[in-house]
Amino acid sequence: MKTCKSLRIAAVALALVAGVGSGYAKKSNPADDAKFLDNLMSKMTLDEKIGQLNLLPGNDVVSGELPGARLEPLIKEGKLGAFLNVQGIDNISRLQHLAVEQSRLGIPLLAGADVIHGYQTVFPIPLALSCSWDSDAVERMARISAKEATADGINWNYSPMVDICRDPRWGRIAEGSGEDPYLGCILAAAYVRGYQGDNLKADSTVMACVKHYALYGAAEGGRDYNTVDMSRERMFNYYMPPYRAAVDAGVESLMTSFNLVNGQHATAAHWLIEDILRRDWGFKGMIVTDYGSISELTPMGVAEESEAAANTLKAGTDMDMCTSRFLKDLKGALERGLITEEMIDKACRRVLEAKQKLGLFENPYLYGSPERVAKDDYTPANRAAARDIAAETFVLLRNEGSLLPLAKKGKIALIGPLADAGNQMCGTWAPNCRPDTHQSLLSALREEVGDRAEVIYAQGSNIYYDEKMQENATRWNPIYHRGDNETLRTEALAAAEKADVIVAAVGETMSMSGESASRADITIPDAQRDLLKDLAATGKPVVLVLFTGRPLVLDWESKNIPAILNVWFGGSEAGKAICDVIFGDKVPSAKLTTTFPQMIGQIPLYYNHLPPSHPDTDPEHFNIYRSNYIDVSNDPLYPFGYGLSYTTFAYGKPSLSSNELTMDGKITLSVDVTNTGNYDGTEIVQFYLRDPVARIARPVKELKGFRRLDLKKGETATVTFDITPDMLKYYDADLKYVCDPGAFEAMVGPNSAAVQTLPFTLR
Repeated sequence: MKTCKSLRIAAVALALVAGVGSGYAKKSNPADDAKFLDNLMSKMTLDEKIGQLNLLPGNDVVSGELPGARLEPLIKEGKLGAFLNVQGIDNISRLQHLAVEQSRLGIPLLAGADVIHGYQTVFPIPLALSCSWDSDAVERMARISAKEATADGINWNYSPMVDICRDPRWGRIAEGSGEDPYLGCILAAAYVRGYQGDNLKADSTVMACVKHYALYGAAEGGRDYNTVDMSRERMFNYYMPPYRAAVDAGVESLMTSFNLVNGQHATAAHWLIEDILRRDWGFKGMIVTDYGSISELTPMGVAEESEAAANTLKAGTDMDMCTSRFLKDLKGALERGLITEEMIDKACRRVLEAKQKLGLFENPYLYGSPERVAKDDYTPANRAAARDIAAETFVLLRNEGSLLPLAKKGKIALIGPLADAGNQMCGTWAPNCRPDTHQSLLSALREEVGDRAEVIYAQGSNIYYDEKMQENATRWNPIYHRGDNETLRTEALAAAEKADVIVAAVGETMSMSGESASRADITIPDAQRDLLKDLAATGKPVVLVLFTGRPLVLDWESKNIPAILNVWFGGSEAGKAICDVIFGDKVPSAKLTTTFPQMIGQIPLYYNHLPPSHPDTDPEHFNIYRSNYIDVSNDPLYPFGYGLSYTTFAYGKPSLSSNELTMDGKITLSVDVTNTGNYDGTEIVQFYLRDPVARIARPVKELKGFRRLDLKKGETATVTFDITPDMLKYYDADLKYVCDPGAFEAMVGPNSAAVQTLPFTLR
């Protein structure tokens, strides 16, 4: 047996030298792909076919085990198709060698990971990236992430997350692109292009996996893993478009979601998967469950435990992530007649096709190279890109008296529990970040000002007054020590007293948003809010540098803190990027992609809402029998699309090339935009449409275009938007994609609340 094993390894080695891979990788002509898979599947046993549908993590190890060690027997038996969460090129390579050299058929493995906003080089969280409104920057981020991850052996990436979210209590809002379907579509396609590139068989591209299909971002109450229930009209008009955009962009895999969708679990919903995704949208790729989803069907009341795996396979899901239920249950389900072997074959083939598209049959060791790790990972060029992109994502919410930018002089008090917390910069879902190499804001600030200014530091407060609450808020990456609340307050006020200006670094920790991080109270935590009140009471100018993974309720802050810069979680180079902006070396340009409410009770609050039956036309006063609140106006604190700059922009009067649009024509909206301030800057010009009367009620406005416009001070540019009938279409009550002749409104402006409106007619 030892001699046979040695001969097999030698044969594989010779095949690799010849550039063809394992024994079942002797094809080189892409036209032979189908024939190759036919031949391979004809040699597979039922157990081996089901094995290809099994995806397990490699991090469930005990002390002393190599990462993925528990997977080794399954790999040798051909009972594993993919693994996830195995880090390091040596560990990934070891498992791939086992599959190719010690399993019967030598079928290579998919190596999956969550590379959400960077690998070694970490970029801003996706919600922050969306606020750049820069699809080129998002694509660049994804391209760099793919290069770094593939150098380490990863070939399958569980990103992008394209879930639309209108409820900021949901922690995973941090992973998406906000509340708008149009922008969500643009960015979904950019992520896919960046990850997958033009050639999926290149060693620096990775198979993307769009998630979570479907409607995960609409969980009731903003509570993670909760149910979703909505009309199909709302589903198709607002929540489904980004998934479709990713499919149209060529994404090769898709992940189902945890939630119920109108009473069906998304993982086992035949209508969602086979009817919509595969039949209507033409998706040909592989579908995987989310982590442990099959085991959820029974407690959620939609399948007996013995039938959960069969129901999932019948619905069209191909691969089981982390329950092994396919491996344990599908043979029995086949014997009971719950499924057919044809269903297993279809799922198996789609998994094998994914491996074929990645070039793994030609070279199973294509991904992973120590030389590439040294050359491609966490390079100065990558870090420079992360710094530049981070500065594009910071939203200037308030700047009374042009307090920002600050001068690099005098005495600057940097106060707050997030000021000297370099390990918090990455934000959620950054398992490969290297926080020991990340500068804190304190370190970056001192480096930036050098001997030109004095930086006086104080921690200022704990995250929360309550120790248990702080433990909950720092569970993934604990912040430094807790101090005595009163002592910290005294130190903060002493630092403030010595300073000319105060920079307060407060907000959420990185563990307060992301998966399983829903918050019922989305204000700044109590201890930090009291710190801000104490600092404001000193009479010194205060700049709030706000760290957060979601929109927060900033009612007090917006009235009492003169400058607020929302920096989200900016990644590896956040410290330097924040300094770039607060000192004016870069001018803020980002704009919100989620609405900030005045009060928690307004949630859900989003700009593209339907008109109410009793609209409130006087927000300054409470009006009985109107759709409003007794205690607060309907208006947001900061609307969708809002963001300030250090310069100012003036919009001229817009015009239309014609007031009539025909079904086969187009008209053009034009508007002049002038930089009227003292800095060169970038304005994000936004274009909205409204259909006042249609077959079903339509939103009060919908984003249909935007331009990132670079203008030097004093410069004017004309921005144009073409309007076509396709832009007016929507899904009606019968889910037909239609538009209706009649009156429409075109709107343009700097944000969704400050627009100029022009009427036109569709004939």
